[in-house]
Amino acid sequence: MEILDILIIGAGPIGLNCALEARENNLSYLIIEKGTIVNSLYNYPLYMRFFSTAEKLEIAGVPFISTAPKPGRQEALEYYQGIARQKDLNIHLYEKVQSVSKAHDIFEVETSKKKYRAKNVVIATGFYDIPNTMNIPGEDLPKVKHYYTEPYPYARQKIVVVGSSNSAVDAALETYRKGAEVTMIIRHSEISKSVKYWVKPDIENRIAEGSITAHFNSALTEIKENTVIFKDQNNQVHEIENDFVLAMTGYLPDFDFLRNSGIDLTGDCLNPFYDPETMETNVKNLYLAGVVCGGMDTHLWFIENSRIHANMIIKNILAKERK
Repeated sequence: MEILDILIIGAGPIGLNCALEARENNLSYLIIEKGTIVNSLYNYPLYMRFFSTAEKLEIAGVPFISTAPKPGRQEALEYYQGIARQKDLNIHLYEKVQSVSKAHDIFEVETSKKKYRAKNVVIATGFYDIPNTMNIPGEDLPKVKHYYTEPYPYARQKIVVVGSSNSAVDAALETYRKGAEVTMIIRHSEISKSVKYWVKPDIENRIAEGSITAHFNSALTEIKENTVIFKDQNNQVHEIENDFVLAMTGYLPDFDFLRNSGIDLTGDCLNPFYDPETMETNVKNLYLAGVVCGGMDTHLWFIENSRIHANMIIKNILAKERK
């Protein structure tokens, strides 16, 4: 069986960048991805726009040409999938990695299709696959959605949006403008400060004028077929009519996969251990790249500031080989 120099788990922007760096340095590599290329971006809301400008999303020195100051989901898909095509990257798609183990300094990676061997492994899996659940009765009802794509199914419906981050605010504004009756349940005292600066005044004004109802310092406690129950800041219980719940409560990395791969997780945010100079974990030659490095703090890393991880990892691998 071939022993690869590097096996990369995840074909997101950072995984692609790791592959490009590996090929640039004549290292054999393979990317394994459980979905399509940049699968997380594919599952973003259809009309989502990035906070970053196009040049800050570029990888491998390939220009990202956007028709707008802030590129959208479709432009990003064209850009990253276009790079994968143009560079003819070695990628296996729709193949899920099930385990990573190590014997005699060689990693054995078992997937849904076969086994691979590699000297080094890079985990660049992101965090968009596992919703951060509320753990309340009724959360498993079909009307509860943890992923939002577009507003049209919610026209003339009574919608509850849980959260106040970018995804929650986008869902609230878009569904409201397509005719939904929108109520936001927000556990904090205000709209999140991380909301895109050109969107934040919009949601605050819609709340102020009463077009969108917002309950701050509140928490959803139960979801029923036709209603939801929540507690307000005075601990009073309210029940309102409801057709759909958009639970925009965030997403988490696959912590079980990280633990089973031997990576130490520490602190309240379950931060995976890695050397910030090399991105190497406590398991020798096993690296992390991209947003997965942040543990539960999923706002710590993003494309713009984690593009450098690829260069750091390949530089460390080459330094070890020279020794």
